Amino acid sequence: MFASAVGRKGAVMSSPPVEEIKGLVYITDGSLAYAGHHFHEDGHPVHTHSFVEIAVVTGGRGIHKSLTGRRNLEVGDVILLRPGVWHGYEECCGLDLYNCCLNTGLLQRELSWTREDPLLGYLLWTGPNSMQRRGMLTTHLDPQAFEECVVHLDGLAQLRHQPVGRHRGDIIGRLSLFLSHIARAVASDRADMPGGEGPAHPAVLEAMHLLESRLAHKWTLDELAEELHLTPRYLIRLFKAATGLPPMTYLAQHRVEKAASLLLHTDQPITQVAQSVGWADQNYFARRFKAHYGLTATTYRRRFTRPSVLL
Repeated sequence: MFASAVGRKGAVMSSPPVEEIKGLVYITDGSLAYAGHHFHEDGHPVHTHSFVEIAVVTGGRGIHKSLTGRRNLEVGDVILLRPGVWHGYEECCGLDLYNCCLNTGLLQRELSWTREDPLLGYLLWTGPNSMQRRGMLTTHLDPQAFEECVVHLDGLAQLRHQPVGRHRGDIIGRLSLFLSHIARAVASDRADMPGGEGPAHPAVLEAMHLLESRLAHKWTLDELAEELHLTPRYLIRLFKAATGLPPMTYLAQHRVEKAASLLLHTDQPITQVAQSVGWADQNYFARRFKAHYGLTATTYRRRFTRPSVLL
């Protein structure tokens, strides 16, 4: 079944709407979501992105390199990376990746509802940063799920040249179907996955919104609990049950992602970057950043702001 899906790739090949500024790959044409094939005959240097990327292996072989180590790739493997995560490919032999790139604004607007879904909320919001995954999730699709994912990715690829205003629903629909398949695959092989069958508690959703919208605020657990009219202990229990993370850990993950974006998109001094995401203590910022990305902020900025090839 895998081979027939790979055979479709010729129908969706075109120049990708992605480009690089200072070594950071980003979507250039305002697309809500982009899907397209990328081929690697040898390897591809370590790089990072300004968007959420989901790569589905549809052919060939290679090794994926990231902070979590080296992983041999085979057809059906899936890699999801949050913005700012660095990775690369080595020892490739006809490695065919069907990449789906999601504009970060899409998560905050059209896909904000996914927070309330146990599977999609874990896939897009909390899972990549739990269990020391450092912004990355991996899974493997069974043949049927693989075929269906490629169908939806083909649909997204074909929508690229259509006016967004007239096809927004089609884009979100295709994307939601694709993400649902990935989320179910992740759920089937993750024993640590939190949450039940129903939506997250409203207090958890409100806490996530408050923390993300006011990153620079000097949050304490007591203050957050007071805003939500809950006891700190009960808030921790609710939040961990829904996301697998304590509230302050969730805040730290979003702070470090924002810091990475500022390092790559601005010329702000590192001390200013740290303060703008709520960490005035430079030593503490340095420890948190390196713990998440495996690099100091200075090294991260220097490495990923030099010219490099795309995707």
